Amino acid sequence: MTKIISHSENETKDLAKKIASNSKKGDIIVLSGELGSGKTKFTEGFLEYFNLQDELSSPTFTIVNEYDTPNFPIYHFDVYRLEDVDEFYAIGGEEYFSKGLCIIEWGEKIEELLPKDYLKITFSRSFNDENIRILNIESFGNYIYKEV
Repeated sequence: MTKIISHSENETKDLAKKIASNSKKGDIIVLSGELGSGKTKFTEGFLEYFNLQDELSSPTFTIVNEYDTPNFPIYHFDVYRLEDVDEFYAIGGEEYFSKGLCIIEWGEKIEELLPKDYLKITFSRSFNDENIRILNIESFGNYIYKEV
């Protein structure tokens, strides 16, 4: 596990851009952490790398938003409101895994459905400084996280 301290929203977005620069079709990135811990800022930075920052909208009420890059689609899920994994099955969620790159906020709710290879980033806030976020980055399966 890699631990990164982000001192600002911009640092979180910069980290996301670096991870995006090494991403490819089929990658799955799970974002976990309490409300307001930086998951959406990370996603903004990730999309900025592909010049899609103006397209970002929260999928909170639609479960998934799709963004097109020249090489693959990005599927941004927010599974916070799902009652159980059956709802993810019902929308055909697992079919997205091989179609493009998936960013899944609150992905711990469907962890049992995830393929064996994925990156998980757990966000937490600092008790001492409201701008600081602690990001714990874990690779699962054969996913290779390149230190940035």
